[in-house]
Amino acid sequence: MARGKLRIYLGAAPGVGKTYAMLSEAHRRIERGTDCVVAFVEHHHRPRTEVMLHGLEQIPRKELQYRDTTFTEMDVDAALARRPQVALVDELAHTNIPGSRNTKRWQDVEELLTAGIDVVSTVNIQHLESLGDVVESITGIRQQETVPDEVVRRADQIELVDMSPQALRRRMAHGNIYKPDKVDAALSNYFRPGNLTALRELALLWVADRVDEYLQQYRSEHQVTKIWGSRERIVVGLTGGPEGRTLIRRAARLAEKGAGGEVLAVYIARSDGLTSASPKELAVQRTLVEDLGGTFHHVIGDDIPAALLEFARGVNATQIVLGVSRRKGWQYVFGPGVGATVARDSGPDLDVHLITHDEAGKGRGLPIARGARLGRARIIWGWIVGVAGPVLLALLLTHIAAELGLANNVLLFLSLTVAAALLGGLLPALASATVGSALLNWFSTPPVHTWTIADPKNIVAIAVFFAVAASVASVVDLAARRTDQAARLRAEAEILSFLAGSVLRGETSLEALLERVRETFGMESAALLERETDLAPWTCAGRVGAAQPVKRPEEADVDMPVGDHMALALSGRVLPASDRRVLAAFAAQAAVVLDRQRLQHEADQAKELAEGNRIRTALLAAVSHDLRTPLAGIKASVSSLRSDDIAWSEEDQAELLAAIEDGADRLDHLVGNLLDMSRLQTGTLTPLIREVDLDEVVPMALVGIPDPEAAVVLDIPETLPMVAVDKGLLERSVANVVENAVKYSPDGEPVTVSASILADRVEVRVVDRGPGVPDKAKDRIFEPFQRYGDAPRGAGVGLGLAVARGFLEAMGGTLTAEDTPGGGLTMVLTLPAAPSHT
Repeated sequence: MARGKLRIYLGAAPGVGKTYAMLSEAHRRIERGTDCVVAFVEHHHRPRTEVMLHGLEQIPRKELQYRDTTFTEMDVDAALARRPQVALVDELAHTNIPGSRNTKRWQDVEELLTAGIDVVSTVNIQHLESLGDVVESITGIRQQETVPDEVVRRADQIELVDMSPQALRRRMAHGNIYKPDKVDAALSNYFRPGNLTALRELALLWVADRVDEYLQQYRSEHQVTKIWGSRERIVVGLTGGPEGRTLIRRAARLAEKGAGGEVLAVYIARSDGLTSASPKELAVQRTLVEDLGGTFHHVIGDDIPAALLEFARGVNATQIVLGVSRRKGWQYVFGPGVGATVARDSGPDLDVHLITHDEAGKGRGLPIARGARLGRARIIWGWIVGVAGPVLLALLLTHIAAELGLANNVLLFLSLTVAAALLGGLLPALASATVGSALLNWFSTPPVHTWTIADPKNIVAIAVFFAVAASVASVVDLAARRTDQAARLRAEAEILSFLAGSVLRGETSLEALLERVRETFGMESAALLERETDLAPWTCAGRVGAAQPVKRPEEADVDMPVGDHMALALSGRVLPASDRRVLAAFAAQAAVVLDRQRLQHEADQAKELAEGNRIRTALLAAVSHDLRTPLAGIKASVSSLRSDDIAWSEEDQAELLAAIEDGADRLDHLVGNLLDMSRLQTGTLTPLIREVDLDEVVPMALVGIPDPEAAVVLDIPETLPMVAVDKGLLERSVANVVENAVKYSPDGEPVTVSASILADRVEVRVVDRGPGVPDKAKDRIFEPFQRYGDAPRGAGVGLGLAVARGFLEAMGGTLTAEDTPGGGLTMVLTLPAAPSHT
C-alpha cells in the first residue's frame, strides 16, 4: 500500500489563517471530486473559520474522561474505518489527553499516512522542537506542545501562511482571533510588533532552508551543474595563512547584505606539493567562521583552482572570496596564481572577490613546491627541451662557438638533460642524454661529421657524459617522486589530524563523520552498511548525500570493508588506490563512532536501570518501615474494636475510629506520593496545560492540612494573571510544599503563602519559621527518599518535595529553596504566566 502524502500549512504566528487556508483547500478538492473529510478541526469560535466547515463531512470526535472532565480528541479508528482520500487534521503539535491512542497528534497523522490516506494539517513555527529556545527568548514563553522538525520536514508540501504584523494586529483588534476581553492583553504582550516580526523571520528562514533542500535534491537528480543564484552563498577560500580571518569577516559582511546569506569556508589540502598551512591558525579560523554562523569544510584537491570551483558549484554558491596572493613578484614565473585562475575560469554565474590584506606580497612561509604529478604541458615541454634542445644547441655551437672544446660542450649538453628532467621527468631526460651523446660524437669528436671516434679519450668522455646524464635524470626524477610522496603524506596527515581531533573533542555524530568523508573525497554520497551474519541482508547504519542510497557495498563506486560485517560505501567516482589508506582510517573511525553511539545508548539505559533499582531499593525500605507504621496503627485500632473482652465507651470508640481514619489518610498520602514518583521516573507524566487562577488552586491545596486557617496565612492577590499549568499537578505540588512547611514550623508560627508577578512569571512563596536548611543541603532535600534533620520516621518517606519539583518542572516551572530572613525556609514556586496575560 502506497504511503499517503502530507501537506502542511505552516503559520508564522497564531491567527494568520492556517485553518482557514486548509478548509479552503478542502472545498477546492471537493469541487474536483476528491473524497475529503474533516478528521479534526479546531475553529476556536472564530466566525469566519466556523463558516468554512459548512458543507464538509466531519468525523465525530472521540470523548475521553480525564480528572472528572470530558475532553474530545480525534477518533483515529473512525478515520481509518472511513478511509477517505484526504483527511483534514488541525494542530499537528497538539498533545492528546492521557488515555488516547497516541501521545501526540502527529503520531495519529503517521497512522493515517501509513494507511495510505493523504493528510492536510497545520502547525505554527513556534511549535517546532528545534526552535523552542529561540521562541522563548523572543516571546518569554516556553512552548509546551512541540512537534519534531523531522516530522514537518518529511512533508510532501509545506505552504507558508504569512501576514504582516500590522495586518495581524488589526485582525486581533477586530476580534477575529480572540474574544474581546482578551484582545488588549494579547496586543500588549505576545502580539507585540517585535515578537510578530521575529516569528515571521523565523518562519521565512525555516521555509527557505526547506526549499533549498528541495533545490539541491533537484539539481542532483537532474545533474544540473550551472549555478542558480536563488540565494547568496559565499565560499571563502582559505590557505591557512593569517589573512584568513580578514577574508571570513569580509564574507560575513557580504552575506549580511542579502537575506538568508550563507558563508562556507573551505580549506583545500594540496596533494601535489607542500603548503604553508598552520594547523593552529586553521583551528582559529574554523572557530571564527562557526561563530559567525558559517560552516567549515576541508577537502583534498590536486588542482586547487579546479577543486575550489568544483566545490563552489557543488554547493550552488554565488560568490567566491579569495585573498590577494602572498607570493612575491618573482614567484609569478611559476604561474598566474590561484586567484587569477579562479577568476578566469569562474564563468558568468560565479562572482570572484579578491580581497587585499596586510600579508599581500610578503611571501609565503615555505617556497612554492614543484608538482611531481606532471601535467601534459610540462611533459610536452620536457620532450621539446630533451630532443629539440640538443639539436638547436649543436647548430649553435657549430656556427657560432665551434672552438669551445669537447669538455665545455659536454657541460652544455648536460645542462639541457637536467632541464629536461626537471620539466618532463625521467624519460625526456634519458632521450636528451641519448640525443646529446650522438650529437657530441657527430659534431665534436674527430673525425667530425662521422660516427667514428679516433681518440679513445673521447669515447670515455662521451660514455661518462651519458652515464652522468642518466644518473642526474634518475636523481631528479627520484627527488620529484619523493616530493610527491611527501606532499601526499602531508595531505593525509592533515586529514588524519582532523580525524584525530574529532576523536579528542568527543564528536560522536556518525552523520558528521560521513559528511567529512564525502567532502574530503568529493563524493555524492557516503553510507555505512552493516549486517549481522554473512547471509543476512545489509542495513544502513547512517548515510549522507543526495545520491540514491545503495543497498549493498558492491553497488557503490567505492567500498571499504570494516571487519567482516561492515563496510563504508561511497558513490560518485572511483578513487585511486593511493586514497584508500586514508579512506580505511575514515572507515575504522566510522565503525568506532557507531560503536560509541550504541555504547552510549546502552550506558544511558543502564543508568536508567540503575536509577530504577535505586528507587526500588528505597521503596522497599519505605515499605518495610514507613508504610507499616500507619498499617500497624490501623491494625491495632481494628483489633481493639473487635475485642470482646473490653466494653469500649463511645468516646473510646470514636478515638479508635479517628486513629483508623488518620492512619488511612497517612497511608493514602504515602502511596499517592510513591505512585507520583513512579510516574516521574518512568516519564509517563503528561501535564494538561490550561489557564487557571491561583486563587482557585491554592485554597484547594490546603484542604488536607489540619486547621488550615490557623496554620496557614494566604496572600494571593486577585489581580494576578492566570497561569498556564495543569491544575491537578499544581494543587498536589502546593499541598506537598505547604505540608512540609507546616510540619517544620514551630507552634504558633503560621506558614505564609504569598504570590506576585515577576516579568512573564508568577512566583508563589511558601514561608516558614522553622529551623531552616544549610546551603549545602538545599539541593539534597529535593531528591527522592531524602529527609533533612531529625524528622521523625513516621513523618513520611521523603518524597513530597521531590514530587512537587518534578510536577513543576513538567509544567515548565521551577521549585527552589531560599533562607527566610530572620530564620526559617522559603520555598519559591515559579510558574509560567498564561500567553494571553504576558
